Amino acid sequence: MLQTAKTADAEPVFHLENEHEHAEGGSTMLGFWIYLMSDCLIFAMLFAAYGVLGGNYAAGPAPKDLFDLPLVAVNTSMLLLSSITYGFAMLTMEKGRVAATQAWLAVTGLFGLAFIGIELYEFAHMIHEGATPQRSAFLSAFFTLVGTHGLHVTFGIIWLVTLMVQVWTRGLIAANRRRLMCLSMFWHFLDVIWIGVFTFVYLMGVLR
Repeated sequence: MLQTAKTADAEPVFHLENEHEHAEGGSTMLGFWIYLMSDCLIFAMLFAAYGVLGGNYAAGPAPKDLFDLPLVAVNTSMLLLSSITYGFAMLTMEKGRVAATQAWLAVTGLFGLAFIGIELYEFAHMIHEGATPQRSAFLSAFFTLVGTHGLHVTFGIIWLVTLMVQVWTRGLIAANRRRLMCLSMFWHFLDVIWIGVFTFVYLMGVLR
């Protein structure tokens, strides 16, 4: 709704009610989309590097010698399930149910922690076998790509816990809903990236 404000020596000033609130929400989402696009470029470069270097084993172990596909499949299921539970959290958020939203966010965080735990176990096992990043170009590219994704998931878990505290203290206010929406996009983005990692790195690596 248009309103006017007059002063003694000034012309009428026209403005919109709640203009600042709408602009803030729109700029937040736009800024976050720009961030996701920049992250897409980072992962595109890492995938490209792995595509170039992934076949250079330097007489060392190859993917089929290192990768445990059943374990990786379990790890993949952890991340996929976390995306489903986050979706449930968003549905309960829309209904204004704080406790249910918090519960689904907690389950999402547990699945994320399970994913990180399995990934760290895989890294530790490979390093114990002598398959370190310095061993070959393949292993350097592998640890960089998969490790970067793992760091993103770790950051996502920290962000999730922070939002749970904010929801607990302030409820499902508009700002918290917007933040949960941004984290939702980030979390599902990581899910899509991991599907690419699972297919391009693990499945294709074992079939080489």
